[in-house]
Amino acid sequence: MTVKPERLRRGDTIGIIAPASPPNQDNLNRSFAFLEELGLKIKLGEHVYDQYGYLAGSNENRLRDLHNMFQDKEVKAIICAGGGYGTARIAAHINYEIIAANHKIFWGYSDITFLHSAIHQKTGLVTFHGPMLASDLGKADADLQSKQFMNQLFEPGPLVYPQNLSELETMVHGHATGELIGGNLCLLVSTLGTAFEVDTKDKLVLIEDINEEPRAIDRMLNQLYMAGKLDAAAGFVIGDFNNCVPEREQSLTLDEVLAHYISLANKPAVKGFNIGHCSPHFSLPLGVEASLDATNKQLTIDSGIK
Repeated sequence: MTVKPERLRRGDTIGIIAPASPPNQDNLNRSFAFLEELGLKIKLGEHVYDQYGYLAGSNENRLRDLHNMFQDKEVKAIICAGGGYGTARIAAHINYEIIAANHKIFWGYSDITFLHSAIHQKTGLVTFHGPMLASDLGKADADLQSKQFMNQLFEPGPLVYPQNLSELETMVHGHATGELIGGNLCLLVSTLGTAFEVDTKDKLVLIEDINEEPRAIDRMLNQLYMAGKLDAAAGFVIGDFNNCVPEREQSLTLDEVLAHYISLANKPAVKGFNIGHCSPHFSLPLGVEASLDATNKQLTIDSGIK
């Protein structure tokens, strides 16, 4: 069952956590002014500034911040400071009953993909794929449109991808509808064989990534293909693949790799969406019904809030 969180209202409190890698502290601190401009109050996780190697603190402390923010009645939404690596390390230890009893907006992308998938599978809660505070919104040159897409949290209503935002290309013609899932390709592949294995059956699957050579994208898509995940999907929303270029002279291009696997699946697909590690970054809810008209390059998504 799909569960939508309550919309935000001016004066609400936002909980900020760092469930993956240590965020850039200057960017994080700079992002607070943006949240305040939206009329929101800020509550920091106790361990948001922790550092433990490439992790933003120990598994136990990052998990504690996640649990505390969902349990805190004052907090109406939880926004991740950044991605990197680490959410898969805590996924199996999350008390999903806490989340199921406290339906809140949960926002992030990249490594947060693992939590999007796990939370929705275990609780049915709609979560949000969007730019994060230290990684994106708190940068000195943060994109205005990326910030504006956050307004979807205040007013329920369907979202339509703005066709003037990026150049879209139809890969396979047709029309597909289904629950929109997905996110970072690397993280989706990392769920295979676990209790949180991505379910693509009759779903619209979003994929994006960063800093992966075409051969690495090939390996990941091949694993999804062999696992039956591409054939099971209803269609594909191909987001941004930032800096996914070959490091060697002899290589297939990213476009050739994507075309190979999308043609094998032969489901409606469009590429070129500014979704992922890009600017501007179009934000959207995951776990809601969506419609992809691949022939006319139109993506419409149900509201993620109530």
